[in-house]
Amino acid sequence: MPKLNIPDSRQTRRANLPGSGQRTTLTMVAQRAGVSPSTVSRILNGTAQVSQEKQALVRSVIEELNFRPDPAARSLAGGRAMSIGVLTQFIDSPFYGEALRGIEDVLQQANYSPLFVSGHWNEAEEKDRLLMLQERKVDGIIVLTGKLTDDTLIDVARSVPVVVTGRKLMASQLHSIDFDNVEGASLAVRHLHALGHQRVAFISGPLDHSDAVQRVAGFRAELLRQHMVCDEGLIVYSDFQEAGGFRAMNQLLATHQTFTAVIAANDQMAYGARLALYRGGIRVPEDVSLVGFDDLPHSAFTLPPLTTVRQSIYEVGASAAQALFELMQGKIPAVSQIPAELVVRESTRIHRR
Repeated sequence: MPKLNIPDSRQTRRANLPGSGQRTTLTMVAQRAGVSPSTVSRILNGTAQVSQEKQALVRSVIEELNFRPDPAARSLAGGRAMSIGVLTQFIDSPFYGEALRGIEDVLQQANYSPLFVSGHWNEAEEKDRLLMLQERKVDGIIVLTGKLTDDTLIDVARSVPVVVTGRKLMASQLHSIDFDNVEGASLAVRHLHALGHQRVAFISGPLDHSDAVQRVAGFRAELLRQHMVCDEGLIVYSDFQEAGGFRAMNQLLATHQTFTAVIAANDQMAYGARLALYRGGIRVPEDVSLVGFDDLPHSAFTLPPLTTVRQSIYEVGASAAQALFELMQGKIPAVSQIPAELVVRESTRIHRR
């Protein structure tokens, strides 16, 4: 990398302090880095077609000069709002919160600002939030799953690039990123089969949720492949919430059916199921093995630490943001599916007959 002729950083910072009378401009950054102002601008908004070395050089100058772009000026100059709309479902959810963090980290690198809205898994509300984002003239929209129809998403993508997670859908200015839910459920069943379990219960999410449908389908299919007991009475449907997992486990226990392991279709329901088992005097994993799904950050710190299918929701969010930038540059995004991975911890053990 070429050596930069950069003044003392303390002087630079003083020059950018309020009242110093001097503020670093985009032109100053361009001159110092030996590139055009338009190149600096394109690097900032993620549309530059230049080498990684040159991008690194410009970003080094930006950091050394403590340059802070003026969003309003950039919007007027480039015709961009420098903001991305993000439709999540529950802003306070630990699951969606990880995705939002991944999105925010990628947007920050390109000096874009996120505009977060919640749809609360309600199609009418989601449509209303999408309209609001379009009225704000955002440069692109990320939709984290939800109940919007494919036709609605395709229609929105006619006016603004869209990336949606949790489904398989492609159209002009529209890209989807899905997670291999079927394989994830299969991994959980194979793990329990290897430990000697034959009767495994399953706490499913609601069947109006595509993730829930795919996970319970993967569970059933793998039971058959492994010649394990496939008893529909061992499948209980809930709502992906902690309280729902608690209720579902109590429902299972009330049937007095025998099972030696339980798979919950997400970690939040596994937390609730674990509490119900504890209240019922049933030990995990000595009496019943427990597997979750998602590998939320807290799952490594439960008692016992939870075996779970890792769906890096942070990676889903970060990949969605990166895919959106690629769409905005007229490219076809590379990532379309996040693979599943089993994380084995102390909540599962060998079944001793």
